[in-house]
Amino acid sequence: MNDLALKAAENLSKIRESNPLVHNITNYVVMNYTANALLSLGASPVMAHAENEVEEMASFAGALVLNIGTLSDPWIRAMVSAGARARSLGTPVILDPVGSGATALRTRTATRLIWEAGVTLIRGNASEILSLQQAGSRTRGVDAVDTVEEAAAMASALATELGATIAITGPEDIVTDGARTAKIRGGHPLMARVTGTGCTATAITGAFAAVDPDPFTAACSALAFFGMAGQKAAENTSAPGSFMIALLDALYTLTPEELHTGCAMDVIGSGPKEQRP
Repeated sequence: MNDLALKAAENLSKIRESNPLVHNITNYVVMNYTANALLSLGASPVMAHAENEVEEMASFAGALVLNIGTLSDPWIRAMVSAGARARSLGTPVILDPVGSGATALRTRTATRLIWEAGVTLIRGNASEILSLQQAGSRTRGVDAVDTVEEAAAMASALATELGATIAITGPEDIVTDGARTAKIRGGHPLMARVTGTGCTATAITGAFAAVDPDPFTAACSALAFFGMAGQKAAENTSAPGSFMIALLDALYTLTPEELHTGCAMDVIGSGPKEQRP
């Protein structure tokens, strides 16, 4: 835990020092809030989805975040093009498979992006992650109906199969790259009462991946930071509307020192890993 906590603090400092550009092709519902969250954190967001500019934008971004929350054919093509460009440059690509398992289009698109866009890190709830491997995962809209515990056992094998780090978020978060698995505790129940907090976690993970070449420690750092920000935001508010604003404030004010001493992360497993070709 101490090594992961120290890494999280170092990564937060790097973000605030370097102001990395995070290119988001994300959904209409969360676009404004996730941009503000990245700004509050200390990163620089760009929300570009036009097919005729995404490759150029991806060429100078520190990370690319793909979010399938509001899909259309042009957006899918833009995601594939941007991902291919990022992949060719070695830029981290983070996928949020919003609602995967709920419809064939979402599941098919998530799977396509993993292989064609060179996804290096996937952040989703338990049902979304399970849908990437299992047919018939019980998904109710974008709500998780499988627990983190149910997904954790297969996440390591799936991470190895896909050649990507997987972050499963819920009451407790699980991050695995097939060789290492960590559990992150934090957050607050009010986070489930505000739309887009999962998408915000993914965008923030993009910022951490932009400064940390190891997707596993980047994801652990991001989720520990976001969970602590959620706890801090809930200290002075008790309802969703004020919590949304308090969360932005917490993302801005949470210090690397607080993150180092206050985050709760444990490595819970390790083993051999084989990368996909």
